[in-house]
Amino acid sequence: MGMEIERKFLVKAFPENPERFPYHEIVQGYLCRHPAVRVRREDDQYYMTYKGLRQAGQIGQEEYNLPLSKEAFDHLLAKADGRLIEKRRVLIPLNADAFSHAANADAASWAASGEGQIELDVFSGEFEGLQIAEVEFPSEEIAAAYHPADWFGREVTGDEHYSNAWLALSERN
Repeated sequence: MGMEIERKFLVKAFPENPERFPYHEIVQGYLCRHPAVRVRREDDQYYMTYKGLRQAGQIGQEEYNLPLSKEAFDHLLAKADGRLIEKRRVLIPLNADAFSHAANADAASWAASGEGQIELDVFSGEFEGLQIAEVEFPSEEIAAAYHPADWFGREVTGDEHYSNAWLALSERN
């Protein structure tokens, strides 16, 4: 079992020269929204993910990933409800001032380790134009100490309308 602790933001200005950063091409479909069960192709890897229900007042939730073969992925993807999510995930180093205002020594140590990064999801297909930046953290305390990058827009952490499951399975207006 793993715990996913992340904060999510809309993007107000795209980072300069995004092609300099590594990225993954992702396609995913949802079998269920509550709890979220999805199948994903990330480049040439395939897996199914279960995300537990988020507890009120918390940003973390249980997450399990199970590897799949291409054949199993294709079979399950055909059974997915709603729309497919297609996106490029650009991997960007944390902003230099991510924890400059924080007195949290654990946050500063984690940032210095180089483990943290910004995952910029640039959606295509039906969601062309949507961009969401996510940062995953090792603890809720470190997540709370994070100072967002200046190119981030409004924070949408916990706003179901910006979850991939909601995008895939909601009725479109």
